[in-house]
Amino acid sequence: MMKTYIFKVELQEEEDGRWSVWIPSLSGCTSWGNSKEEAMKNIQEAVHAYVEDMIDAGDPLPAESEIKKVQWVDSSVAVAI
Repeated sequence: MMKTYIFKVELQEEEDGRWSVWIPSLSGCTSWGNSKEEAMKNIQEAVHAYVEDMIDAGDPLPAESEIKKVQWVDSSVAVAI
């Protein structure tokens, strides 16, 4: 059975114009992009791999990340595992 997890995203534009992006509830899950859109695409891929690794290792996911109904927010990413 697939579950959908939604994670809050933090974005920051750097001095050189690149965008840094990270997931506060997933320590160390970070990425970046040359545009906001690219950064969001990259963090989506990073979150998917990060969550899959956590599940495979038997590590608990942050409890507040699992929800039944998905309501999309611009500063969040969703992964279905």
